[in-house]
Amino acid sequence: MKTTFLTICAVALFAMAQAQEVTVFESGKDGYASYRIPAVIKNKNGDLLAFSEGRVDHAGDYGNVDIVYKISKDNGKTWGTIQVAADYDQLQAGNAAPVVDLLDPQYPNGRIFLFYNTGNGHEHDVRNGKGLRECWYVTSTDGGKTWSAPTNITTAIHRPNQPLLNPNYTFKEDWRAYANTPGHALQFDSGKYKGRIYIPANHSEGNPKPAGKDYYAHSYYSDDNGKTFKIGNTITFEGGNETMAAQISKTGLYMNTRNQQGNVRNRIISYSNDGGVTWDTTFYDKNLPDPVNQGATLSWKKGKNYILAVCNAASEKDRDNLTLRISKDQGKTWHFNQVVAKSPAGYKGSYSAYSDIVLVKKNRIGVLYEKDNYKTIVFTVVPI
Repeated sequence: MKTTFLTICAVALFAMAQAQEVTVFESGKDGYASYRIPAVIKNKNGDLLAFSEGRVDHAGDYGNVDIVYKISKDNGKTWGTIQVAADYDQLQAGNAAPVVDLLDPQYPNGRIFLFYNTGNGHEHDVRNGKGLRECWYVTSTDGGKTWSAPTNITTAIHRPNQPLLNPNYTFKEDWRAYANTPGHALQFDSGKYKGRIYIPANHSEGNPKPAGKDYYAHSYYSDDNGKTFKIGNTITFEGGNETMAAQISKTGLYMNTRNQQGNVRNRIISYSNDGGVTWDTTFYDKNLPDPVNQGATLSWKKGKNYILAVCNAASEKDRDNLTLRISKDQGKTWHFNQVVAKSPAGYKGSYSAYSDIVLVKKNRIGVLYEKDNYKTIVFTVVPI
């Protein structure tokens, strides 16, 4: 009887989530052929900001791509008009990684950082040394109404070897492809590293290798509210691509990474005990199946401990079966497993792909995700 009751409850919660689903971005509307790569944050005043890449001409990763966003003032029930945060004319601006700095005394109402990357070529060209990725951020102190001029932080957080393009880009490490998370960044809210702004990222090293083995996950961070930045240690697993992270203790950080190789269809998990600078352990988590895709993480403090959430396409085959999981023990076990979106019978393609998550309010997680072969990016609230 207990199992039956739990099953009925799960079905009811899934139906409730579907009923609350709201389209935020729809391909072909507002001047963009396609929208990809969602990210979402909650501002200090409670507003939600949903970001995506607005791809002007087509759905491909490279081309005329802007970073666009919408704001919700009612916990995601409705969303305002589309706005542009970054536009580099015919070039690419992408991999939006927003975060709210809540701990800078100079900005008592909070300051939004939006980290992003630009590029002048397709990713395979960049990996072959025929293009460049650069790294930037803009800030907003009025909740996204206006943004600062862009700040280029490439030399601080990237290691390109492209002196013909820029005389400052002479790093022997020869990082080529480069991307922020994608999804929200984070800020440590307690402990020794309180205030640290932390951005997961990935890069490729040197000439391309088969199966994406030249990709590695890393991070960068600021301990002075964005005045300066440092690079965290690279995670040594080959094929580490799109990655997100969450604080799990006063000094602990949980990193959740895509395995670009696809040889093991599980998420790559790394733990750090010094605020995400060095890594104590890294492994494939067999409890987190993944079809070579992006996945989202989030944490929040409850009493003295942290609750950890992970959302990804929980399938070893398809970008489908988007599932939200909750852990009370830093990701060792998952006491809550809720399907957010699953394709109908006979469906072909990617039904639920990239996602990001936000704590809308107590016991309510907002999920922003790509749906139905990337036709829309939708928002839904899942009770936990």
